[in-house]
Amino acid sequence: MADEATRSAFLEIQGRMIEATGKLKQVVNQIRIKEGEKKRAFLTLEELRQVPEDTNTYKAIGRTFVLEPKSVLIGEQEQKLNDSESALASLQTSKEYVEKQKAEVENNLRELLQQDPTLARQIMSMTVA
Repeated sequence: MADEATRSAFLEIQGRMIEATGKLKQVVNQIRIKEGEKKRAFLTLEELRQVPEDTNTYKAIGRTFVLEPKSVLIGEQEQKLNDSESALASLQTSKEYVEKQKAEVENNLRELLQQDPTLARQIMSMTVA
C-alpha cells in the first residue's frame, strides 16, 4: 500500500516538474522575443532621430509603404519600446515565480526519494528509450 502511494506521489511530482519546466521554457522564450522587439524598436528610434526633419519617412503596412511624418514614427517606436520594457518586467516576475515553483517541486522530489530508497533505485535502473 505504501509502495503504491509512493509511486502515485512520484508520478504527481513528475507531472508537476514537467509542467513547471514547460512554463519556464515558455516564459524564457517570451522574454527572448520581447528583448528582440525592444532592441528593434530602440535601433529604429536611433536611426529615425538621425534623419533630418524634412525627410520623407514611410511606415510599412504589410506590403505597402505609407508616408508618415517623422514625429508619428518616433512616437510609435517610443511606445513599442515602453511596451516592451513593461512586458519584460512582468515576464521577469513570472520567470522568478515559476523558478520558485520548480525549485519547490525539485525539493519535494528529493524528499520523496530520500524517504524511499527503493523507489530511487528503481528510477535509476530505468533506461530512457
